[in-house]
Amino acid sequence: MPATLWFTGLPGSGKSALARAVAQYLQLAGTETALLELDDRRKAYFPKPTYSEAEREKAYRLFADEAAGLYRQGKKLVIMDASAPRLAMRAYARSLMPHFAEVHVHCSLATAMAREAARPEGKVMAGLYAKAMMRKATGRDFPGLGQVIGVDVPFEEDPAAECVVDAEDLSIEAGRDVVLAFLRHWPGLDAAGRLG
Repeated sequence: MPATLWFTGLPGSGKSALARAVAQYLQLAGTETALLELDDRRKAYFPKPTYSEAEREKAYRLFADEAAGLYRQGKKLVIMDASAPRLAMRAYARSLMPHFAEVHVHCSLATAMAREAARPEGKVMAGLYAKAMMRKATGRDFPGLGQVIGVDVPFEEDPAAECVVDAEDLSIEAGRDVVLAFLRHWPGLDAAGRLG
């Protein structure tokens, strides 16, 4: 039976590192795993992004549709990595894939901001929060900086999320183990971490 895990949370919460750690563990345990990261996929969806609200909505819909396509192909486990600030974005994905769970990687905004500030330029613009705060305070424009979750738009937590990782103080390895413990009790996964 195929299954999907969506790792969600604030930028800087550690969700991408956690999603990769879980994917790597399960692959080594013999589970066929597909890892989708919105930061990668967005470039395929929008080669010349505008970072508008309409584009964000479309990106999340395309992301969910792509995951559902892999799910329908019978991939054993699809791991999605994206903040998805609105509950409706995650609910849409949930509606497409019956065996679906949300992993909310939770930490305070202050912790997420501190972690993100130490992150080098990569898939996401460096200094995301600091630039968003400066834009909010001064009106200064930063080309390529869309609405920043936690500053410009709220993150809508799902009180019914199947797995919550308190990432305030946990290491990536400890957070991975929280997710693996959840998976061991999720229908379809055996004690070795393989989906049946």
